[in-house]
Amino acid sequence: MRLTNQSAAAIKVPEGKAYILVFDDDLPGFGLRANAGGSRVWVVQYRNTLGQSKRETLGKVGLLSAADARRAAAEKLARVRLGADPGAEREAERKRAAVTVASKVDAYLDALQARVREKGHKESAYYMRTVWAPLHRTPVYAVTRAQVAERLGEVVKGSGPHAANRARTTFSAFYRWLIEEGVAEANPVVGTRKPAKEEKRQRVLKPAEIGAVLAALPAGDFGRIVRLLLLTGQRRDEVACMAWDEVDLGAGLWRLPRERTKNGLPHEVPLSAPALTILADAPRVEGRDLVFGSGVGGFQGFTRAKAALDAASKVKAWRLHDLRRTVATGMGDLGVLPHVVEAVLNHVSGTKAGVAGVYNYALYNPEKRAALDLWARHLAALDPGIELAPADAVAAGG
Repeated sequence: MRLTNQSAAAIKVPEGKAYILVFDDDLPGFGLRANAGGSRVWVVQYRNTLGQSKRETLGKVGLLSAADARRAAAEKLARVRLGADPGAEREAERKRAAVTVASKVDAYLDALQARVREKGHKESAYYMRTVWAPLHRTPVYAVTRAQVAERLGEVVKGSGPHAANRARTTFSAFYRWLIEEGVAEANPVVGTRKPAKEEKRQRVLKPAEIGAVLAALPAGDFGRIVRLLLLTGQRRDEVACMAWDEVDLGAGLWRLPRERTKNGLPHEVPLSAPALTILADAPRVEGRDLVFGSGVGGFQGFTRAKAALDAASKVKAWRLHDLRRTVATGMGDLGVLPHVVEAVLNHVSGTKAGVAGVYNYALYNPEKRAALDLWARHLAALDPGIELAPADAVAAGG
């Protein structure tokens, strides 16, 4: 029998049988399965490379015409003759499709944890688990550049272009890891447009702006943190998560362990008299090792506190990280040598980059102390609230 739409409709299942198989006379292997319940499907049957008999469904009669089913069967049978195994390929495709974006997120974040600081890890976790959640069910291999671009556009509308830039960078790093692991063959982020042009910030607060910020600082942890940012030139989170066991008031030294620095190198910060006074006056909470904040972790609530400070100081378009650049620029203007400025900031670049950075282990602590004391005197001229003489508690304590 040649299987056609008409002959398929005419086939009847004998009484007492659940189904029958009827094969085409013109194309061996192409057939029809008719069930007693009335359903009919086109099938193709072949032997794989191991000699095993395999049967696949091509589609339902009525939805797939006999001509199209015959053509599909002929293509599969031709591939089998060339050594292919459609069944094995289908199983491989099923397994491949099971490797979704969501199925690899936790493994990626686990691998990332050893390479980045806690803040960077939390940011990556947020973007992968929340921002890229719409693609979680998509197989890794099936994510397209168009899908990535579309999602980035949604992030721009909801959170702004800079957040979209962070999302793009995070997703691209995720795919680079997948490629390294042999899970993906290509990165769908490549070729997408950056939502915002990343410009290196050059904002440095002028002396009058520094004075306005200092004068407007509130009492409490936030005010202490901002003053220490200006007095030490260190990073926001390094100050906000400062631990008491890192601070030696007697020696006037703050020792940052490698786990808390961006470059993974331990760092010693000489503390000027005003910085010592701030720390001596900071309240100690019994059972809490961190200097600032409450609960889990260091100080929280920067967004609201910074907004209030902006309103009070009237200083426009600045970020807390700009204070670090302001300190570096200000010390340079006061005559501090570049390698000493870099040592204060814990930068391994410029004068300490490359081979010089490997062999130059000098801490420059005397030079750093002189530089930070000079800078503290400059700040004291801008803010009468900065005390150049350390508190009695500091002189006695340690």
